[in-house]
Amino acid sequence: MQRTLAERLDAHGQPAVLIAETGGMNAMIVDSSALTEQVVSDVMASAFDSAGQRCSALRLLCLQEDIAEATLNMLRGAMAQFRVGNPDSLATDCGPVIDDEARERIEQHIHLMQAEGHSVFQAAFGAQACLASWRHGTFVLPTLIELDQVASLQQEIFGPVLHVVRYAREGLDTLIEEINALGYGLTLGVHSRIDETISRITQRAHVGNQYVNRNMVGAVVGVQPFGGEGLSGTGPKAGGPLYLPRLQRTPPGQPSAASNALGVNATLATTPERAGFALLVDWAQQQGRLAVFEAAQSYRAWGAVSGVIRPLPGPTGERNTYMLTPRDNVLCLAQESDDILRQLAALLAVGSNALWPDSAALRELAGSLPLEVQRRIRFTPEWQQESEHIGAVICHGESDMLREVNQRITQWTGAIIPLLGCEPGSDTIPLERLWHERVLSVNTAAAGGNASLLMITE
Repeated sequence: MQRTLAERLDAHGQPAVLIAETGGMNAMIVDSSALTEQVVSDVMASAFDSAGQRCSALRLLCLQEDIAEATLNMLRGAMAQFRVGNPDSLATDCGPVIDDEARERIEQHIHLMQAEGHSVFQAAFGAQACLASWRHGTFVLPTLIELDQVASLQQEIFGPVLHVVRYAREGLDTLIEEINALGYGLTLGVHSRIDETISRITQRAHVGNQYVNRNMVGAVVGVQPFGGEGLSGTGPKAGGPLYLPRLQRTPPGQPSAASNALGVNATLATTPERAGFALLVDWAQQQGRLAVFEAAQSYRAWGAVSGVIRPLPGPTGERNTYMLTPRDNVLCLAQESDDILRQLAALLAVGSNALWPDSAALRELAGSLPLEVQRRIRFTPEWQQESEHIGAVICHGESDMLREVNQRITQWTGAIIPLLGCEPGSDTIPLERLWHERVLSVNTAAAGGNASLLMITE
């Protein structure tokens, strides 16, 4: 779809808007401090409700090896009590998958895992008595498959199939890297009573919606804006502040709808990751590059938004927050040096790093910049060959150039890469597209209760 749209530009010469959300190989990480009974309850709901046919459903359960066997024993017992059958009965826990093709695809995967030597467990309440009736529907028994490593899961299996891996406590960081390497980033579950562990996981995981000490399905409108990143979606999040602005076009000279939605103010937060921005602004003024200086001034306020944790409404006993994190390795394309410096100023304002095509002219330009700014620029000799991990592309150019660049990046495998198209000499860069949106939902009652309740008085 994106490749087809890449051939089209709108009346203003901009790429057509595509907002897409797909599934993911969603993981849950459980450490040894977690309460086993709650873990099993949340795993059953996350993996097997709706017969596992939710984009947010749990696909990969990661258990710390110290508690893995005890957790799996309890989980197998819970699966044996799960009722599979016609969903017109209130007693049914798990209904059929959508059609025969889906059932066959799921069963082929299960048989393949068995043939490769993986342990496979299937169970449901009254399985023998219900076997005859299941033949008349597209039912798949809740299935548990033990894997040796995360990389053994090559694709999303859209059904009631849960894969399990074990990890050592000292291998937590490696586990997070392996989950990120899958390329998907829709939902992530964490079960732990240790705040440092929770922060360590949620800050390093490249996942749009993260859930702590609760199930990881059923995002609520207005409480958990929903959508992933990487192979799981383009953003912005449904129900989030950037969704409607993405569908709007801002008239020249007017504040963007996104800046209004985010409440962008007129101050720049002084933080180490944006220190290079102030140096670039001073350099532009000293060098007499007034166009770059004025453009940078218009981006200054956006720096106060990046990384800020915003509370979201929600029920008592649950804390929901929203945060913007910058995309890494943003490719900058322009024919004029002022335009590529505008792009650099926008990236430094939000906390991103720049990726410049390798040329003598751009290396000379970079060499004239302050040393701290130079550290935020990396050169790539052949960006057209998909040899780099590129988070987004900013391109100042005429419509023909934008169309050519868009067609090029849509031919790459992997996630859809956003193209921020701008007219030559324009200061109007949609900075809101340089971020990932992250939503964190925490069950505060699971960690000893909601302390804020103690503050309630008549």
